[in-house]
Amino acid sequence: MFVFQRHRYILAAFIFLLIPWASYSDQPAATSSDEELVTYRLLIVGDSLSAAYGLKQHQGWVSLLQNTWRSDNVPIDVINAAISGETTDGALARLPRLLEQHNPSHVLIELGGNDGLQGHPVGKMKANLSKMITMAENAGATVLLQDMQIPTNYGKRYTQMFTDAFENVAEQHDVPLLPFFLEKIALKAELMQRDGIHPNAEAQPQIAELMNERLRPLIISTEPLISE
Repeated sequence: MFVFQRHRYILAAFIFLLIPWASYSDQPAATSSDEELVTYRLLIVGDSLSAAYGLKQHQGWVSLLQNTWRSDNVPIDVINAAISGETTDGALARLPRLLEQHNPSHVLIELGGNDGLQGHPVGKMKANLSKMITMAENAGATVLLQDMQIPTNYGKRYTQMFTDAFENVAEQHDVPLLPFFLEKIALKAELMQRDGIHPNAEAQPQIAELMNERLRPLIISTEPLISE
């Protein structure tokens, strides 16, 4: 686990997650020219950190990651179902439709930040994450869990419980836990938008590169969705 440092950009990076923006797309970030060639399909269920907030969709790290995989002939299609302001409650309610609609081979759960900022019980958040993992696995998908962090000024006890929650859930369900992807970026003002809150366009390629390094080997090492 990364130690989350106090810093105004770190704090700001999470404040915006509370804003209930409803802009998102659960369509593929890039459309395959031949559906039969799709080997893996990654569904990203997340919040503003994956929803390209303040940017055009093609500038966000999810779209950039899909473009990288296309260029490298990596047979993974991405469906971005992230919504700014999303909580584990909301995502749990949406997940059945998403699974039925997209039939993903993999699901990346990037959630929990809003639960923490709103002071939701950690036990409830863990239960929601567990239900989502079980639901996705029952639908035949492999689940990847994204670690999340909150500012330390939420109190030592609550912050530690929140931090431990993701490792506990990952261990309970034996799923990969990806390190928090904004741990370094949020510390750099030049990678944030003018409001000092949102990662800017310059930050997105760095996030995409990091996620490519982490996600690609995890996905292509598993059973394909469609045999070529």
